[in-house]
Amino acid sequence: MLGIAQADRGLSIEFVAPLLLLDAGIVIVLVLCLMRLHGESPRQVFVGDRPIGKEAFIGVLLTFVVFGIVIVVLTLVQRFAPWLHNVPVNPLEGLIRTARDAIVFAIVATLAGGLREEMQRAFVLQRFERHLGGARVGLVIFSVMFGAGHALQGWDAAITTGALGAFWGAVYLRRGSIVAPVVSHSVFNAA
Repeated sequence: MLGIAQADRGLSIEFVAPLLLLDAGIVIVLVLCLMRLHGESPRQVFVGDRPIGKEAFIGVLLTFVVFGIVIVVLTLVQRFAPWLHNVPVNPLEGLIRTARDAIVFAIVATLAGGLREEMQRAFVLQRFERHLGGARVGLVIFSVMFGAGHALQGWDAAITTGALGAFWGAVYLRRGSIVAPVVSHSVFNAA
């Protein structure tokens, strides 16, 4: 019906893509409004003082580290806790059936995955740093939540995603800019 669900009752890219983009738009606007209410500079919080081009290049390089983290974590889970692989096929893989679907998915992965998630992570980490027990506490809590939010893809994927969230969050805390994490996250998601 309306291209929303596939014949096998699975989700379709026509449903998921607009939903994720709408979610990204709402979260980004909400974050920016809350920052404005508190007199914060989005540029300072999200970009800091580092050159954007250099940060983007570092983000590309960090993508190799991200793939390394995925390999190590999944290997450890398969070796020591194979029962955590409880979803045989990632449900998001079924969304990509054509070249057009792949292009749409890459765009959504960049905007909703890379940009929105890293803006949200930086915003939350800033809140923890200032008001909720410190950035490290926020990094642990938000990474666990980030992983849990991906449980639909399987517990092994949730653990791996939590580790990736911790990595991207640590990069942000160290560099004071979301540019490298956004690029790394976007390239990884689109790959």
